[in-house]
Amino acid sequence: MTMRIEWRNGASTLPDGATLLVAFPGVANLGKVAVDSIGNLHDGVELARLHPIGLPPHAELDEDGLLAPPHYSLRRIDTETGHLLTLTGKAQPNEPGQQSTLADELMTFFHNEGLSTVLVLAGMIDKPDVKETFAVASSSSFRIDMESLGVDVRRDAPRSGAIGLAALLASMGPLYDMNSACVIATTVGNSEDILGSQRLIEHLEDWFNFGLTVPKDGDAWLRQRLEARAPKVKDDLVKEMTASHDAFYM
Repeated sequence: MTMRIEWRNGASTLPDGATLLVAFPGVANLGKVAVDSIGNLHDGVELARLHPIGLPPHAELDEDGLLAPPHYSLRRIDTETGHLLTLTGKAQPNEPGQQSTLADELMTFFHNEGLSTVLVLAGMIDKPDVKETFAVASSSSFRIDMESLGVDVRRDAPRSGAIGLAALLASMGPLYDMNSACVIATTVGNSEDILGSQRLIEHLEDWFNFGLTVPKDGDAWLRQRLEARAPKVKDDLVKEMTASHDAFYM
């Protein structure tokens, strides 16, 4: 394995049988914003940093003011009903071969640590009036399990499939004796879709009963962003852009 595991905060293993939520930058950053929001809304701790080969060579200051190499952060999230794990980072490897290698290393690590389920969160471009959230399973058994929970599991979307590290992780669960699926929310934008991410969290909680706190301030967040970007005309912009709930994407 070329990926280095840096255990943090006294951890040396992951909770056995845990569910992992995964998201990387992508369409509208929808999945990543959802995972980041879950981390901000709940207590938790960083269990490990994963250092794979192939990430852009950009070292940044971390929350302790220390220079850290590019990595993925693996966190335990404490909810009302138990614990979840989240994995996210700021980039994916650029080369397809590196993405395939990393997907194998990540899934091998998850399997060896006893994880049961990997749910990848992502966005999919669609028409402005389409606001759907659904799942795509990688095995018939997990599809049946999710449908029994009331999850909207599709068999015909996305029609053109999916590419990238996130798509590989969502599809490879059966190869590693784990459940895996992609949970997708539609969006119209290529930049951060805050309200779409909120919709994604709402469906995760409704379907899986993770004990998540659902954010209720998407419009307030949008207003703050607009005020910061255009303070002289903020009132007109806010009124225009929030006139139709969930219709504008930043």
